[in-house]
Amino acid sequence: MINGQWSMFNVHKKMNKANKIAVLIPCLDEARTIASVVADFRAALPEATVYVYDNNSTDDTARVAAKAGAVVRHERRQGKGNVVRSMFRNIDADCYLLVDGDATYTADVARDMCRMVLDEGVDMVIADRLSSNYFDVNSRRLHGSGNRLVRWLVNSLFDSDVHDIMSGYRAMSRLFVKHYPVLSRGFEIETEMTIHALDHNFVVEQLAAPYRERPAGSTSKLNTMSDGLRVLKTIVMLFRDIRPLRFFAILSVLLLLVAVVMLVPVYVEYLHTGLVPRFPTLIVAGFIALLAMLLWVCGLILDVIASKHKQLYELLLHDVTP
Repeated sequence: MINGQWSMFNVHKKMNKANKIAVLIPCLDEARTIASVVADFRAALPEATVYVYDNNSTDDTARVAAKAGAVVRHERRQGKGNVVRSMFRNIDADCYLLVDGDATYTADVARDMCRMVLDEGVDMVIADRLSSNYFDVNSRRLHGSGNRLVRWLVNSLFDSDVHDIMSGYRAMSRLFVKHYPVLSRGFEIETEMTIHALDHNFVVEQLAAPYRERPAGSTSKLNTMSDGLRVLKTIVMLFRDIRPLRFFAILSVLLLLVAVVMLVPVYVEYLHTGLVPRFPTLIVAGFIALLAMLLWVCGLILDVIASKHKQLYELLLHDVTP
């Protein structure tokens, strides 16, 4: 278990037809694979409702999904984050199973993931590709390196041990879904979702899951460089917002080091000659040191505000938890 107390929401429910399970599939131009994905999850979870949200596809994704038995809806705002926002707002369920429509994830572990949410009180179950066969199967090596980098950054900055930060295959409780403010618009949504769960002490579990390469004729919409940079930017921004004292302390220390490096030769020269001929250097170093102290104070103030926000969020959860 990672960072969390047992959520009392749905702990005593059992996984049967009385529980409402929603399979959520965001899609963009996945006509080649969506029928098999819908069929697999309908077979694995016959009691679930499968929703396919078409995000302005230019192929027959919506028609193929409807023919396969999915409930098809449309999201006009481009981006996976926008699709997830609409899904979470508009669909009512006890367990939400989010999965991509590219057939890279199998339905083999779907029931186990939903069981952990419905029977064991887990708020988020992450299907962990990286502990399975991802690095053997994935042909885009930069994706593997990017996943390792993101994993290291998040675990280092947020004191966690999540193996697959960017997995698009997750089961989530109603409590988490209905109280998660989706801010991202694109592929950085998984990173934001993971950090939100860690920061607010939700119960997070991981389950190793097999990964499959995309079938022939299916192409990834993820741009390694541009989307990777957006993910890294999201991590930095969330680190600033969630851990402001640590964030501004790092900046403060870096500026202090710059100030010291500038001041040392001036001070050494003063010791030898009793003169300070480089006044501009002294003045700039002084202002840099002052800025470092101001950043430290900003971090202290923002840390108090962030702490109060967490308290208010916990009170909100208490009000809605039966």
